Amino acid sequence: MASSRATTVEEYLAELPSDRRAAIETVRRVILDNLPSGFEEGMQYGMPTYYVPLSVHPDTYNGQPLMVAALASQKGYMAVYLMTIYARPELRSWFETAYRATGKRFDAGKSCVRFRTLDDLPLELVGEAIAKVDLETFVAVFEESRKAVRAKPAAEGKKAASTGKATAAAAKKAPSTAKKAASKAKA
Repeated sequence: MASSRATTVEEYLAELPSDRRAAIETVRRVILDNLPSGFEEGMQYGMPTYYVPLSVHPDTYNGQPLMVAALASQKGYMAVYLMTIYARPELRSWFETAYRATGKRFDAGKSCVRFRTLDDLPLELVGEAIAKVDLETFVAVFEESRKAVRAKPAAEGKKAASTGKATAAAAKKAPSTAKKAASKAKA
């Protein structure tokens, strides 16, 4: 199941085949046992998620609560999404090193760790990764990343305008208002 229409975590779990349900429930329990206070569990993006409530931090880029972790049962694998390691490179490095030290195969994307069976996932390490970032720190890291994103386009725009190269190139490509008016008058 790539995405679910379930509106509660319980509905999501009930939709899963029994082997997947047992694995996802186990990882869910690890997350809940290690989740710092203030985060909540619910459904977002068709999967169980753990997030900063909008009542705590309503100013998000997409109007959705900030997700700190999530679980998914995909067609060929299951995944645990850990935004804590995605947002902080030093935690990503720590997590990957510790994961590889377990001897288990590290199959990961930028924020997700894929696993086919529960034995493929070092549950204690997942719990540690969840516990490492409290709500206030997570929100602060998010805010810093948003500032960097907002500042980058403004800085690039100033650079292009200051050199005049981008503006001159754009002016050559775009017909002037006077030329447009003249061609309309001829027609």
